Amino acid sequence: MLTMSSRVLAQEPIHIGSRRELFVEDTLIERLGGAGRLQLHQPVRREVVFQTDAPWEGNACGYPSVIQEGRTIRLYYHGLHYTDGGAATLQLPDHPAVMCFAESTDGLCFTRPELGVCEWNGSKANNIVLTAGTVGAVGGDPAHTSVFQDANPDCPPEQRYKTIILGKGVLAGEGCGSLYCLVSPDGIHWSPLSDTPIITRGAFDSQNLAFWDPVRQEYREYHRGFREEDPGITGQFNGVRDILTSVSPQIGSFPEPQWLSYPEAPVEHLYTNQIMPYCRAPHLFIGFPMRYTEGDWRDTVFDLPGVEERMARATAHPRFGTAVTDALFMASRDGLTFKRWPEAFLRPGPQQIGSWVYGDNMLARGMAQTPSALPGAPDELSLYATEHYWEGTHMVFRRCSLRRDGFVSVGAPLAGGEIVTKPIVFEGGSLALNLETSGAGGVQVEVQNAAGNALPGYGLADCPAIRGDMLGHIVRWTGGNDVTALAGQPVRLRFVLHDADLYAFQFVPRVPEPVRPEIPKPAAG
Repeated sequence: MLTMSSRVLAQEPIHIGSRRELFVEDTLIERLGGAGRLQLHQPVRREVVFQTDAPWEGNACGYPSVIQEGRTIRLYYHGLHYTDGGAATLQLPDHPAVMCFAESTDGLCFTRPELGVCEWNGSKANNIVLTAGTVGAVGGDPAHTSVFQDANPDCPPEQRYKTIILGKGVLAGEGCGSLYCLVSPDGIHWSPLSDTPIITRGAFDSQNLAFWDPVRQEYREYHRGFREEDPGITGQFNGVRDILTSVSPQIGSFPEPQWLSYPEAPVEHLYTNQIMPYCRAPHLFIGFPMRYTEGDWRDTVFDLPGVEERMARATAHPRFGTAVTDALFMASRDGLTFKRWPEAFLRPGPQQIGSWVYGDNMLARGMAQTPSALPGAPDELSLYATEHYWEGTHMVFRRCSLRRDGFVSVGAPLAGGEIVTKPIVFEGGSLALNLETSGAGGVQVEVQNAAGNALPGYGLADCPAIRGDMLGHIVRWTGGNDVTALAGQPVRLRFVLHDADLYAFQFVPRVPEPVRPEIPKPAAG
């Protein structure tokens, strides 16, 4: 049996360079000790930022995309209305789907610009950017779109923005259509990249997306399919909604897609995927799939809000009244194998009218960094979720906030816990931590060699306990914060925590030692 030291010595070190590393999956983790554990964190529900109450919008305005450009935040969504949710939904007539655009300068309130692009009831005074007529060349459906800004440095300016859209090209016997790509120089005026689909295998009744991977220099797409079986888990898949992916050097066509895998995760319906490179660590892919859970007509369903509306929706299909949706979190280093957390990232919330509905808690594709409401606090991540879906004449988008890098932490109670990394090789001269502690808790860091032995001057006893709530605290040992001499050689990091959470670490260029003020002396009595 291998000992801890022999097992670590047999491992190839992981070269992390100067990347910011998060604990959203297990690649870097050798072991957890004591009461240390990985903890999924949930965002905090904040203000409603937009209400879809224009005549061309409605109560089913889902599949949002968010793009941040400096201080401007773009929001794309489809305008759609369902009238089979009871008397309240009949106040607005059914209408064809459109794709709309809203914008914000702070991420807290979005407005509709009058774009003058598409006509609605004889007027172009609206924020519509796509209708079925404007994408007739590909048979496009504006209800099934996602928008991204192409970060490929070789992307022509006239194709800077791209929309992935469900279009024609129905496969024999499947009736699922195909995916096409639209391009735009400004994100407002769109045209087909080609009349040839980019993906043909899948079931695309969802938000299907693509993006440029800046680390691997390639395009990636993720779309929905119905998974009938899995050779490794026979019998567990039977028409389960799941996610397919493909990679290509060009956006114009993708090879045969393959299914994602989620080791140790339960089989669940994943309606969307919302996968993207994380903006502060683009070598990591994160996703927020909307989990779809069907129920049946039992007492627990009747205890949920909006029973009359549920009964009305059930006349169209029973699952429309019993199904609920929430959001999950998952992460990957290769874009194919994901650690998917079984607990909800965004729960349906308090049981009130407009919650616990099929279509709620759909997070937007993309996120923004916005100022915190706390004076002096650092910017936070803002995610945008659907609420009040399928009820009344409109729905809302609500902002949800999370600390930067704050998806998952290594945490421990006051009694203590620890985490030890696998051997890593880094570049840099100082170690920065994103952490949060209580006043009585703290975090200590030990740098070890590949065999698991503390390096002289970098042991646990050499590291005073760190207390605070910081995004990039520089670790200091009694000899200073310089780890330049350790760069380029295999080392392990041991973090010991007491009533604390560690979200991320990064080796950065050497930070000069701070100049400390003199300790005040008591005044002479």
